Amino acid sequence: MSVKMNKVQLSKGILQMKFMSRTKEKLDKEADNEKGRALYASEITDKMLNETVKYVIETSYVPCENLIEGRVSYGGMNPEIERILEIESGVDVEKRERMEAAKQAKMEKDVPDGEMAKFYSSVVHTINKKYDNHKKRLQHKSLMKGSKQK
Repeated sequence: MSVKMNKVQLSKGILQMKFMSRTKEKLDKEADNEKGRALYASEITDKMLNETVKYVIETSYVPCENLIEGRVSYGGMNPEIERILEIESGVDVEKRERMEAAKQAKMEKDVPDGEMAKFYSSVVHTINKKYDNHKKRLQHKSLMKGSKQK
């Protein structure tokens, strides 16, 4: 009780001034807390006052289920997103890149370069042959028209 008596209290007139509004709110809150403690003093134990919160309240079930938030890519559809997810998850990126390079090196060509060049040249020759006949006909017609006009 002696502690409460020695405490200096501000007058109501000073507390009603604009610049003292925070102090007034703080004092009102303290007074309400003291009244609450006095009212429930018989029911509240020391253990209840000193114990910490045992429950964590989550607003979403995402962390509970270890889900990924945001954009996701599967099957190499968006490699940039996949790399970001791997970095966040802690997977060794350098090891993954080495594995990808090894896969690409192992990939064999279905058709050797020489065979492809031979095929392409034969296709070009076939198409030229097709249009050569057309060009010859056009030239023949133009020659025929030229001889008739003379």
